[in-house]
Order: sequence, then C-alpha cells, then structure tokens
Amino acid sequence: MTQYDYDLFVIGAGSGGVRAARMASGHGVRVAVAEERHLGGTCVNVGCVPKKLFVYASQFRDHIAAAAGFGWTVGKSTFNWSHLIANKNQEIERLQGIYNTLLHKAGVHIITGRAQVLDAHTVAVNDKEYSAERILIATGGRPSIPHIPGREHIVISNEMFFLEQLPKRTIIVGGGYIAVEFACILHGLGVATTLCHRGHKLLRGFDEDIRDFLAHEMSRKGINILLNTDIEAIENAGNSFAARLIDGSKVDTDLIMYATGRIPNSTGFGLETLGVELDGHLAIKVNSDYQTNVPSIHALGDVTNRVNLTPVAIAEGMALVNKLYVNQSRPVDYDNIPTAVFSQPSIGTVGLTEAQAREKYPDIDIYLTRFTPMKNTLSGIEEKTLMKMIVVRSTDLVVGMHMAGPDAPEIIQGMAVAIRAGATKAVFDSTIGIHPTAAEEFVTLREAVL
Repeated sequence: MTQYDYDLFVIGAGSGGVRAARMASGHGVRVAVAEERHLGGTCVNVGCVPKKLFVYASQFRDHIAAAAGFGWTVGKSTFNWSHLIANKNQEIERLQGIYNTLLHKAGVHIITGRAQVLDAHTVAVNDKEYSAERILIATGGRPSIPHIPGREHIVISNEMFFLEQLPKRTIIVGGGYIAVEFACILHGLGVATTLCHRGHKLLRGFDEDIRDFLAHEMSRKGINILLNTDIEAIENAGNSFAARLIDGSKVDTDLIMYATGRIPNSTGFGLETLGVELDGHLAIKVNSDYQTNVPSIHALGDVTNRVNLTPVAIAEGMALVNKLYVNQSRPVDYDNIPTAVFSQPSIGTVGLTEAQAREKYPDIDIYLTRFTPMKNTLSGIEEKTLMKMIVVRSTDLVVGMHMAGPDAPEIIQGMAVAIRAGATKAVFDSTIGIHPTAAEEFVTLREAVL
C-alpha cells in the first residue's frame, strides 16, 4: 500500500490540469485536483470561450447592414448587453458542469479551495492536508496592470465579461491579441473605441503584412488607434475618467481596460518557500519533462510561460501523463503551432513570419494576395482579405501561411496540417480548389511577389 493519499495532486483545474488529471486517472492513477474558483480555468470562464461569444455578438451589426445588398429588408435593431451577459453566463455554467462530470466519471477527486504547497509531497486545502507522490502545478496566469496614478480605475479582461452596463466610450490599452480583440468587440457593439499602444505597431511577433493590414482595417472601421503613446495617469472625472497621455494630452472615457500582458500564477501558495525555481518573469522553470528543480513537482501551461495557448496546455498534460504513467515519451512539438486572433477581420497564422523565414533561409519566395471577399461584393462592406504564403525556393517547402479575413482561423487550421506534413508549393499547386471560396486562393497562388 502506498504511503501517499494520492499518486498525483493537480493544483488548477484549467484545460491543462483537467486533461492531465483525467488521463492519469484513466491509467489507474489516484488523482485529486484542487481549484479555488471555477472548473475550466481562464479559457472557459474569462478567456477564449466567453470572448468568442462576444466576438459573435459584435459581428451582427455588420451582418445586419450587409443584408440589404442581398435583398433583405431589416427593421430597426437594438442591442441588449444584459441579455448577452445572461446567456453567456448560462453557457459558461453549462461548460463548468461538463468539466465537473468529466472529472467525476474519470474518478478524479475534486477539492474546492485554494491549495498551499507545504513540502515536496504535501498540499493543504481548507486546512486539510493531503500527501501525494507527485504534485502538478497548472495554475495558469493572470492579467497584469502597471503601477500608475489612478490604477484603481482600471479594469482587466476578466472583468469585461461581467460589466453591468456597456460603456459609451472606452480606451483599450495594449497592442497584443487580447487588446485587439476587445477593441474590435466593443467597436462592433457600438462603443466609441480608442486603442492605445506604446509600440509602433500592433501584434508584435506576427507577420508584418498582417500587422499593417489589420491596423488599416481597424482604423477604416472607425477604431481610433494611438501608437507610440501610453497613459501616464488616470483621473476620476465624476461620471467618467480622464486618461492623461505621456504627451500631456487628455482623453475622456467611460471605461479603461488594460491588456498589457499576463503574469504566471506562481506565487503565494508555497513554491517560494519550497525553493521551486522561477525565471525573471515569475514563470516556473521546468525541463523537457515538465519537471521543476524539485523532482516531485511538475508544472505545465501558462504558469511556465512558454506557448500560452489552451491546446498547448492540453498537449503538455497528455505528454506528461504519457511520460510518467505510460512510459511513453511523446514530447510536444512546439514548431508550427497555428494561432488565431479573433479580431475583425480575424487572423489565422501558422509557421514562420517573413522576417523569421528570411533569417533562417537565404532563398525565400513570397506569395501574397489582397482581395474583396465575395460576400462583400454585394454587402457594401469594404473589408478586404489578405492571404500570404512563404516558400523556400530551393526546397519548394511551404514554411509559413498567414491570413486576415473572414474565417481565417478555420481555414488556417487545415493549412497547419499541410505544413506539419511537409507540404511543398507543388503540392498546393496540384490541389484542386473548392470554388467559390476564399480558401481556394491558397492553391491558386501562382506568381511570387518577392
């Protein structure tokens, strides 16, 4: 009989923690998972899922406007924020219930409360101690905000999903995907939106053509983008707020949301006392097997701050369980991970950017097209689509694909399979397209532009 209460104790019931717990339990491992808030973690509760529902809601204004070009007569429309929030909450509760059922059916013991790591094999929750052969930290991350005067008036992305009322004016601070997505969401819902970013371009790390294209489309739609600037202080102006910018000017607004980065949830529950190593950004340092410098403690997902995506955390959870309990080494391949930004227009990307490709290979061909989506030929909507393919000339290997336009994430998911399979440009050229679709453009790109 083992000396421990559990073989594996998981702290954090987000996507990575839940997948690891379920898989391990399925292999006969005695597993407990502790969660202080809601099952599903950031993605289900205050991240990808509710945000995507908000994206859908914000698109209907354009859909309604487009209907007339196709012969529809649409009456006066109104939007009810409270109704959206209520329906969103109902869906999130449904998903929480599914997570609860999945864990119970897998035989995982769910413990509600904040966990405290006491030593390498002991965790306390609600003043009760549990021993475990191994402890897995899957606590994710949280939004960070700067220490500026008036920071108490700032809201973060978590709070955006529970606002009592929709503001008339808002400032979104940041230039990453969360800032961009919320700027598009709020603008689509009729909010006068300003996006304030201290950098010279949005979406650092993405392909330059995509960055430029999206900024142009967002500006054309009416989002006010302020680059190379930042907020110095926030002042309460009674029923509104005044944001003082670094150039001394002020912008009045009803709400200020910060999306300037996230930090790992790695402190405050005992890891420091135990001596678990963190990097300069507070991420838990792990080896290729997700093991910390304390051999019995592992970590995965956003708390390790590597590739902070839900599917990656899930893949890491599966890889960890295979390594520990199935004796199979199936490491996660972090190359060519497809990524989406649910902006408007949406973005899908996989593989290398042009800059990365030129740094790695001496002979790069660029295939690029901009066009009006077929739907917009009658809708009156001016939004364009951009598609880009990066090819190594000497090998004909496709090493990067990028798209901004309707259904870009859906299209790029399929393209990611092709890139991971090692598809060449000749393979794309020999593939018959589905007509009429935007996706067929990727198999009809004939002339390199660079």
